[in-house]
Amino acid sequence: MIQTKALVCSELSEDMSHVQIKVLTLSDPKDHEILIKVKAASVNFPDLLMTKGMYQHKPELPFVLGMEGSGIVEKTGKHVTKVKEGDEVTFGAMGKGAFSEYVIVGESSVEEKPSNLNFSEAASFQTAYLTAYVSLVRRGNLLKGENLLVHGSTGGVGMAAVQLGKYIGANVIATGTSQEKLEHTLKWGADHTVLTHINGTVEFRNEVKEITNGKGADVIYDPVGGDVFDHSIRCINWGGRILIVGFASGRIPTLPINMSLIKGFSVVGVRAGEFGRRNPKKGLENNIEIRKICEAGHFKPYICKEFSLNEAKESIHFLSQRKLVGKVVVLMD
Repeated sequence: MIQTKALVCSELSEDMSHVQIKVLTLSDPKDHEILIKVKAASVNFPDLLMTKGMYQHKPELPFVLGMEGSGIVEKTGKHVTKVKEGDEVTFGAMGKGAFSEYVIVGESSVEEKPSNLNFSEAASFQTAYLTAYVSLVRRGNLLKGENLLVHGSTGGVGMAAVQLGKYIGANVIATGTSQEKLEHTLKWGADHTVLTHINGTVEFRNEVKEITNGKGADVIYDPVGGDVFDHSIRCINWGGRILIVGFASGRIPTLPINMSLIKGFSVVGVRAGEFGRRNPKKGLENNIEIRKICEAGHFKPYICKEFSLNEAKESIHFLSQRKLVGKVVVLMD
């Protein structure tokens, strides 16, 4: 038995009024479970959505927030073979709670920490880069030389898509709402930057067409939705693929289906975690591949701000205000 401070959501609300730090008691890990001393946890948009009951995964109340993190194995169940005590690991913890000093997760949720990443970077690695890999490689079939349009490129999943797109050899067009933030994407491998909004109006399709010599983007990575999606289908190439990653804008768009017929493009849904659950062999291959690319130096999460555990609720507010570039992290020490 061990006591741990954690950020707990006890009731759903619009303003996180029932989210607070509490002290919990954890039992010893069971046969295939692992007790981890958490060093860092990544802040993700679904953390906010889950406190409102608006995310597809709805953990039973009360639940500890934090989808993913990194740390050191404290203790293992008697049938665990994947890791041992003292190993540095990354882990998924949706509903279990990475915003905690200690967490118990199943063996399948744990991976060895990439050796070239510190704990903050490692905590920000798995979800973003796995999402990018499943999107661009498994679902989008992005090829070298194709034009890749990355929306929300200054956020965590966008950052990962920019870096992976450059690794594959695509011509990467990064979009966002701030030219100052977009400057970071050039360091991550973007070839071009485009503002999605000018004076409050969505204005990017003509610029994308100009960059692509009138063809439009071959693959569009869209974690934003809303008006951005509406305009994306008007600057997509014949035979293009628009990848539906999320709806950070808050509006789920609808598609005039004749647009897909006329332009011959595909609308492809992406759920990276579900992809691995339904295809365990390919899921394992995905994890091996992103780790290999990372340790070869092609993936590097950018951390724009770190919060303490006592400030974990504030870190989610910070994320919701769209102030971040790259990733925001909660440190336990």
